[in-house]
Amino acid sequence: MSPFRVLLVDDHALFRKGVADFIAAEPDFELVGEAEDGAQALEMARELMPDVIVMDISMPRMDGIEVTRRIKAEFPYVRIVILSVSDSDHFLLEAVRSGAQGYLLKSVAPQALLATLRGVVRGEASFPRALAARLLDEISRDSRRGPAPPAPGQLTPREEDVLGLVAQGKSNKEIAAALGIAENTVKNHLKNILEKLHLENRVQAATFALRQERAAGPEGSPR
Repeated sequence: MSPFRVLLVDDHALFRKGVADFIAAEPDFELVGEAEDGAQALEMARELMPDVIVMDISMPRMDGIEVTRRIKAEFPYVRIVILSVSDSDHFLLEAVRSGAQGYLLKSVAPQALLATLRGVVRGEASFPRALAARLLDEISRDSRRGPAPPAPGQLTPREEDVLGLVAQGKSNKEIAAALGIAENTVKNHLKNILEKLHLENRVQAATFALRQERAAGPEGSPR
């Protein structure tokens, strides 16, 4: 298998150099470029066609949220992990809404970042446990404020089971154990769910499921 092509985006040269060095040392990654601001990141994404982008959130010319939104609009397949010094709920939610598959604090250990990159190229979404819990709380509040989405309709009963467990924050391994199926089968179900619902990642799928639950009222509440 060819290495996954990585574009690194950060306006701090020293930090960028450190991240670049440990990404480049991994045999399953190929560092194809480095950008120092959002506008340059967009240009390089168009030119280099990376598989995954490590994206700083605060940059000149165009911030990481906006450039993520633009890149995902042009290249939906690209996986983007946001790096930030802030654990603000606002930035976390905006990162998810822009289409990012991961959100990590810059204080994260190098091996944790590498694990996240490997996860997102497998189609997983990755958020620190503490941030993920706050994200689900905010999604729940958001679902009460926003309009209810249309019913899934096309999902099979098993896909609806998987979606419900995703909304509970279960991992692929936990979902497989709960439903008595293989973990690879769970991954395939998730791919189908995301495609049918026109969603980018499992966090957006969780948002959809929670809104469905709220729209259903008491009868749709978890038993």
